Amino acid sequence: MKKPASSYGETEKSDILKDYMILDTEEEEEFNNITRLAAEICQAPVSLISLSDSRRQWFKSSFGLAIREIPEEHSFCSHALEHPEETLLVQDARMDKRFSDNPLVTGNPYVVFYAGVPLVTSHGFALGTLCVVDHQPRTLTETQINSIQILAKQVVQLMELRKANLNLKKLKKNLESRNSELEQFAYVVSHDIKSPLSSIVLTGEMLRENFGDSIDEGNDQLLNVLDRASSKIKNLADGILSYYHGERALNDQAESFKLGHCIQEIVEVMRIHQQAEIHFPREEIVIHSNKTAFEQILINLLQNAIKYGDKEKTIIHVRFREEEGFYYFEVQDNGRGIAEADQQKIFEPFTTLGIPDRFGALGTGIGLSTVKKLIEKLGGEIRVLSDGKTGSRFEFSLKKYR
Repeated sequence: MKKPASSYGETEKSDILKDYMILDTEEEEEFNNITRLAAEICQAPVSLISLSDSRRQWFKSSFGLAIREIPEEHSFCSHALEHPEETLLVQDARMDKRFSDNPLVTGNPYVVFYAGVPLVTSHGFALGTLCVVDHQPRTLTETQINSIQILAKQVVQLMELRKANLNLKKLKKNLESRNSELEQFAYVVSHDIKSPLSSIVLTGEMLRENFGDSIDEGNDQLLNVLDRASSKIKNLADGILSYYHGERALNDQAESFKLGHCIQEIVEVMRIHQQAEIHFPREEIVIHSNKTAFEQILINLLQNAIKYGDKEKTIIHVRFREEEGFYYFEVQDNGRGIAEADQQKIFEPFTTLGIPDRFGALGTGIGLSTVKKLIEKLGGEIRVLSDGKTGSRFEFSLKKYR
């Protein structure tokens, strides 16, 4: 029995196969369908998808054969890999010097006819074969050969897709792990910032309370600067936590809830009636979505409307409609508006317009980026419409979950 020559190093071949993460895995229907089809097209009792490493021939799919691997030295497929661009046809292995004394020919499963098409990757590596086997001498028609060559390409594409999918899953797991670490880091940093910050704010308040009359104008200005800086840092710390809590909200399952009741709860918690006039749907509208994420979206948009209101009376309208597949919402205010040039910037993380809100504080650039992230994760989109003078209208959609 002649041992085949290797077209490239055994270590290299093993490393390439290892990258595909396919050796010694369970059977998969997609691969089994191909061997079943190959056997039917060629009218053969056995069809195999075999992969060759340094010591064995392993079968990802074996139609008509109960075993999952054979020693490399007994492999027909190794001979096929000597010429990756060709289909190896062995009409009668008993009469072929390469195979006549092969245990697979002289004993069970009594291989006589063999046809193997190399599985060649996009980088030109032949990793195995799609083959058909029979127990009697025969050949294949040109149509049958063309058909199994096409099926072999399908096997390679399946392997590539499978590899890409596994890599994406690994990447997703790594990103989730990193996000978890970042969230924990953000929590620790925010906590470490807010604790001494509270002491600074308290010290400033005590100085004003105890020495208010004796504080000169210069020191009073310094205290005002300290107050504004403390407020900005606190808002940033709160914003960082809010940004990462938004990701956590997406872990909640979709549920059915009454829209008007949900908005009413938000209005009461935020005490909006003390700060603005708000109008929203009060009829019995039931939607099915991620309630936690929806609440966070609406809270951020309502806070934005209140903070950047420049009229004596802030007026907010929340509107709703639904169409097949999506819910549509609007949050409109009568505030200062947003210039067209800034309407994309406001959704970028940590990007601010440098305009103080009605309380004199600068934004952190986190609230609206959190809103956009949540909406997109829920299958929707958001945009803002404004002439830059007479208020803003935020329009967003959420995909219906049944």
